[in-house]
Amino acid sequence: MGEMIKELKRALIIFGTLALVLGIIYPLVITGISQVAFSYQANGQMIKLNGTVVGSELIGQSFEAPQYFQGRPSAIDYNASTSGGSNYGPTNQKLIDRVNKTINEIKTNDSLSANATIPSDMVMASGSGLDRYISVEDALIQVPRIAKTRNISESTIKDLIQKTEETQFPWIGQPVVNVLKLNMALDGIH
Repeated sequence: MGEMIKELKRALIIFGTLALVLGIIYPLVITGISQVAFSYQANGQMIKLNGTVVGSELIGQSFEAPQYFQGRPSAIDYNASTSGGSNYGPTNQKLIDRVNKTINEIKTNDSLSANATIPSDMVMASGSGLDRYISVEDALIQVPRIAKTRNISESTIKDLIQKTEETQFPWIGQPVVNVLKLNMALDGIH
């Protein structure tokens, strides 16, 4: 019995030590390091305009006004408190109807011909519903509408797209643009 109590004490000491080190000290140290060394990233990469937070570089937003670039469709309406897709399969009639409706809206809103090719990211929602990027091809399709609405030249807008262009991963992938950053750059023209 005495040996069992000894082992129980030893187990409780180890448990208490590990709980203190791994449950309190380690998280505090890592949080402190991240706040000092990577404050911008650790706090959600918030974008500020005149001292006010207008969004995050990491989370997409809904832009519906015609003078702005519009992001990908979102199954959750860009609700950042949740994330997720519709989970509809490619043969699901609801998905087919939504995609066809979106294609028709894009062709109407952006004055495209009936046989125009639409990039998939303009009609398909991302898995999270919070995608912040659109393809450069998507952005270029929207240029004429925005130029007309804002009464500025298409070349000016194309220059903004080129300046805000990035790749999600430096070693792979096609160029993309962050919709919030691009729209802020557009607002900065006037």
